[in-house]
Amino acid sequence: MPWIFPALLLFSALVAGPAARADEARPPDGVEKPFAERGLGGFTTWLKKTGHDDPQGVFRLEDGVLRCGDEDMGYVATKRAYRDYHLSVEYRWGRKRAQPTSVRNTGVLLNAVGPDGAARGVWMTSIECQLAQGCEGDLIVIRGTQADGSLFPGTITSLTRVAEDQNTRWDPHGQPVAYSGKQFWSSRHQPFFKEDYDARGKDDVASPVGEWTKVECVCSGSRITIKINGHTVNECYDAVPAAGKILLQSEGDEVFFRNLELRPLPAK
Repeated sequence: MPWIFPALLLFSALVAGPAARADEARPPDGVEKPFAERGLGGFTTWLKKTGHDDPQGVFRLEDGVLRCGDEDMGYVATKRAYRDYHLSVEYRWGRKRAQPTSVRNTGVLLNAVGPDGAARGVWMTSIECQLAQGCEGDLIVIRGTQADGSLFPGTITSLTRVAEDQNTRWDPHGQPVAYSGKQFWSSRHQPFFKEDYDARGKDDVASPVGEWTKVECVCSGSRITIKINGHTVNECYDAVPAAGKILLQSEGDEVFFRNLELRPLPAK
């Protein structure tokens, strides 16, 4: 039956134990440029349908550009775990989806811990910097399931205000709110934004389709700051997990990543 293979993949990942632990993390060793290497030797991959195997070539790293395809859902993950780092990467959307029903979607998953596929058979426990169109810089807590059925710890707190659509937005002068299952929208997320294919919010700072957008994620202790094309759009603190692997998503849309850099934070 079609559900058996994905179920076996998830069971194997859970039994195998954590793929990354926060206590094994360390800052980057100087300026690290993982895409400067040939091939994906510095990464592992995970796909919902086939686990660590990639028979369709969903992920390819050529000439410093990573292609994340639309053939399956999953991610490319750093082999080691990081803490206290400044991540920067650029992304650009690829080919148009055959039958689009909503915005193009991808993201950078920060501080990922636990087994591959522990969250819905696809993701690791992590803090997602959302890069879906119109939602760039939103923050989402992804919590995977442990072998005993309980959820991995995961939470963030953010200073927020309630907009006219009754959803929270990051506001550096707002009130502290702990995560309760809904994503924390960025300060630029348009109220009542309609997630149509290739739609843009009126205050979007991401680049238009076909152009490169720069994303920066500064993880200092348990605080995470997000910048899109140089604009600070979101921030949280008391993040759990506060360290771990870094994942680049394939979530149903072809997307390209380049200029991935990891830097240690300046000495205080």
